[in-house]
Amino acid sequence: MAVLWVALGGALGATLRYLTVKVLTVPALAFPTGTLVVNVTGSLLIGLLAGSFFLDPKLSVGPRLFFQTGLLGAFTTFSAFSLETLQLWQSGQLKSAAINVVLNVALCLAAVFLGMALGAAILGKFR
Repeated sequence: MAVLWVALGGALGATLRYLTVKVLTVPALAFPTGTLVVNVTGSLLIGLLAGSFFLDPKLSVGPRLFFQTGLLGAFTTFSAFSLETLQLWQSGQLKSAAINVVLNVALCLAAVFLGMALGAAILGKFR
């Protein structure tokens, strides 16, 4: 059953990632904006879930596998981020590559922190 939870979440997460990147990538910018938005949003959501609902011991493992491992695991795109950064670097766009690394790491860490804080605040209000 665990594999089914992950598979269902993963299918949805991958589809959402594809659509988000397709809509938000601006070729004229020559910068992977769609991937950046996906990584920051996914980090915020995983932080929100980890800081609130997933702290509840009554929550079954199925929803955690669906959302955290499946949906958000497939939605966030660290491998795509890594490839795009390397491609920027190899094409001589060193400044864009460095900006991409700094923005993805800093914003995603901040988003997880913010999500956890929001999640803990929501959990505190609903107890």
